[in-house]
Amino acid sequence: MSAIVIDGRSVARKIREEERQRIEQLVARHGVRPGLSVILVGADPASQVYVRNKIAACREVGIRSDFIQLPADISQADLLKRIDELNADATVHGILVQLPLPHHIDIHSVLERISAEKDVDGFNLYNVGGLVTGNTIFPPCTPFGVQQDATVCICHKKTRDLAQFTILADILVVAAGVPGLITPQMVRTGAVVIDVGINRLPDGRITGDVDFEGVRQKASYISPVPGGVGPMTVAMLMHNTILSAERALGDRPKFKLTAL
Repeated sequence: MSAIVIDGRSVARKIREEERQRIEQLVARHGVRPGLSVILVGADPASQVYVRNKIAACREVGIRSDFIQLPADISQADLLKRIDELNADATVHGILVQLPLPHHIDIHSVLERISAEKDVDGFNLYNVGGLVTGNTIFPPCTPFGVQQDATVCICHKKTRDLAQFTILADILVVAAGVPGLITPQMVRTGAVVIDVGINRLPDGRITGDVDFEGVRQKASYISPVPGGVGPMTVAMLMHNTILSAERALGDRPKFKLTAL
């Protein structure tokens, strides 16, 4: 058998069409267009690519985006002040600080400074904790784009005898940051395999955590890297930003993600 490759780009396109409809209704009813502010500290090449992709996605669905590039040597106090200004700006519905940050800045202080009501990336302590209680405002974008009503068993790259757990999974989601960690022998025949990992090899190629060519001969469905989870993460960022605008305007969301 050969697994069906899950095309994250195709699914994300369907979601973006639903998102465009939600934005059109917000503009028609309230004259308000959802706004996302993206902060990039420094000039990390990979981060610049990620930010460009997010800004392009905003442009495609009709979200007003504001790209704020700050110097790598900005003080933590000045960065937090900039976040405070965005928290107070009613035209900004989502705030995203692109990671990683320079070493002199405490990442936890930055993420917790973002208002939970504008934390569309889902990294604020309130939103992360809300995943446990079922009371989150915005779920983190990557798991939001991967899992829906799943019963989750968690392992990590140092779990002893990892294969004894992975071989039991009907749906195996891998996000360990270790290229080739999951081999065909570790996967149940017919399992669905979702590769969240993203790793750059010495030759410049991007790969996931799964031996794609080997595992696809055993799985029923498999997501590729790139082109699988990545587009879904960006789609969920757009979804959360629109949801934030709907909440701020007192609108009850009228669209469900039928593409999932």
